[in-house]
Amino acid sequence: MIYPTRLAILAAAAVAPLALLIALLAPAWWTGGVALLGLLLLLCALDVLSGGGHGVEVSCEGPRAAGIGESFAVTAHARFPGPAPRALEFALGVSGPVAAPFGLRADGEAGKAAILLKAERRGTVRLDSLWLRWRGRLGLVWKQKQIGLGQAVLITPDIRRLHEASAQMRNREAMHGIKAQMQIGEGAEFEALADYRQGMDRRAIDWKQSARHTALIGKEYRTERNNNVIMALDAGRAMSEPLDGVPRVDRAVSAALLTAFVALKDGDRVGLFAFDSRPRASSPPISGPRAFPTLQRVAAGVDYSPSETNYTLALATLASGLKRRSLIIVFTEFADTISAELMLGAVGALLKRHLVLFVVMKDEELEAFTAAEPAEPDDVSRAVTAAALLRERRLVMTRLRHLGVHVVEAAAAEAGPALVNAYLDMKRRSLL
Repeated sequence: MIYPTRLAILAAAAVAPLALLIALLAPAWWTGGVALLGLLLLLCALDVLSGGGHGVEVSCEGPRAAGIGESFAVTAHARFPGPAPRALEFALGVSGPVAAPFGLRADGEAGKAAILLKAERRGTVRLDSLWLRWRGRLGLVWKQKQIGLGQAVLITPDIRRLHEASAQMRNREAMHGIKAQMQIGEGAEFEALADYRQGMDRRAIDWKQSARHTALIGKEYRTERNNNVIMALDAGRAMSEPLDGVPRVDRAVSAALLTAFVALKDGDRVGLFAFDSRPRASSPPISGPRAFPTLQRVAAGVDYSPSETNYTLALATLASGLKRRSLIIVFTEFADTISAELMLGAVGALLKRHLVLFVVMKDEELEAFTAAEPAEPDDVSRAVTAAALLRERRLVMTRLRHLGVHVVEAAAAEAGPALVNAYLDMKRRSLL
């Protein structure tokens, strides 16, 4: 694309009155004004031909993933077959949860520019196109080139804090040394028979073997490995609402990834399942060193949804894909008992075969309304409404516990550590 610069427009604006003045004062020389306009057009044509840009190659490089709140650079390169223009201007067309500048100037000799972007929330950033423009040598025309990119950058939760928190909460490797060893006595998987020793659990005594050997014989157990742990993320309308400025689903993703990191280190298999009105993302239970990056990429693709959550369809789909008993950790939010009825019915079907754990984040705003001292009549009505909503939440959680569901209720900032503690407690109690 070629179009005039500001200099060419100002020159044309100056030539037009001059040509009109010549025509009025010296009608015989009216062709002189036309000649001035023709000269300007000729100079613009020469600028088009001499400005370079034929066969220019443009490319763009950027990271594949970035964390929430992190700034990252996308580098644009322009390679000219001949002499490069003195100054280049780049503009990047992006869509998604990112803040980007409109344009950036770059040195023509280097032919590259680093465009700084900042990830604002989780999702996928699309690098749609890149614009490059430069002036001709006379500065009368702009030359512009557009290149379609079709690249994507995943905006994932910042996992640096996850590694730090998991290292603090899970110290089994530190207790057992660097060398990998079987952890005896912490699970329910039978390992061997051994002479009963002081300090062993009396319930581990094998009375038949003790009678046969005329000595107390106890059973030793080892920690179970390869258990299935499924992170079921509700991404519906209620979970997309902010909690202390951050959407609930983002806090749920952070807690899920923290628990997944600990579970993978503990030898279990972890899968991720996201849903709203229908299943949106799914990852089968996986283990190994590459499992966590895979879960991180799947979690980055969980979008914010305005749809209501369909628990019946989602949990039935999840259960149909599980071939063995699993721990299903459900991250959700319910507003009242009416909206939770279908959820309770769907959870009851899961409990026949699987172990279910619900993670619910405290609504500190509602609790603040009920705890605040009323100063106006509106404060009283606000506190009464908040208390009614909290009462219905407690009623739903009580019904879940009566069904046999384990419930973790914690503040948004403490949801991750609380869930890890609940998971490790289930492992110690051999519930899996």
